[in-house]
Amino acid sequence: MNIHNDIRIVHLMENPSVIPILTQWFIDEWTPWYGSKGLGDAKKDLEECSRRDVLPICLIALSKNNTVLGTGALKSKSVGSKRSDGPWISALLVDKNHRCQGVGTALIETIEKKARQLGFKFVYCSTNTAESTLQRRGWKTNGTAETLRGSVPVYRLNLTK
Repeated sequence: MNIHNDIRIVHLMENPSVIPILTQWFIDEWTPWYGSKGLGDAKKDLEECSRRDVLPICLIALSKNNTVLGTGALKSKSVGSKRSDGPWISALLVDKNHRCQGVGTALIETIEKKARQLGFKFVYCSTNTAESTLQRRGWKTNGTAETLRGSVPVYRLNLTK
């Protein structure tokens, strides 16, 4: 779907064999929600995102040798969706060994393009880890949302500009 500095972005449905890897990443990263005491089901959430043109849509970043580098989704609901209708960039996660190498930026850029293709005028994201990337890409703050980890800023991007 997109090649950005040797990073290939594809739909999860094209490579479902990575679901077990991503499931463990989700559990490790978002333990309060996906861990043994949480209400979430990482594997189920990922399987539900295995679509191409209907939300929720999950994308994965792969290296030249098909190593999973990261993932992100475009969903109708996410943390903060009580504030604004979606769609939302959600479940954005880059492998710890590949952070600060453009993987997150490539995923965000590709998800923005996907949202435009689907005809959305705005896209939202609640995060406390990708703030500088969103700001560099023209996203504006749009309030805050409460998560299991505390308050996080909510961002909005106008896709019609």
